[in-house]
Amino acid sequence: MKTSILARYLILLTAGVLTIFGLGTLLRLGRNPDMAGLYAFYALLMFVEAVIFLFFYFQLDKRKKQIYRLAVIVLSLNIVLTIFDQVGLVDILFMLLNAITLAALYLARKEFLPS
Repeated sequence: MKTSILARYLILLTAGVLTIFGLGTLLRLGRNPDMAGLYAFYALLMFVEAVIFLFFYFQLDKRKKQIYRLAVIVLSLNIVLTIFDQVGLVDILFMLLNAITLAALYLARKEFLPS
């Protein structure tokens, strides 16, 4: 499988994982009413980021430098910001997914960047 196809599928997988995380966060709203507003905000951020990753998935083949750089920045931020959270197994798996996606994106950079 070409690295560029793998990178795009990993971006799509990341969007799916973020959607599942967002839905899981919304399910927590009723458990702790005091934190409902914060959980709703977190869920919204996860859904927005999932949409951003869907945008990357569809736009990376257009070979625009700005889209590629933005994808690298968002993936890097996901890795760095997850470190500053309470790190558990899910966080480590999410960081690993983002790191593998970032590596695949880097390895396929010639296919995503303009000539």
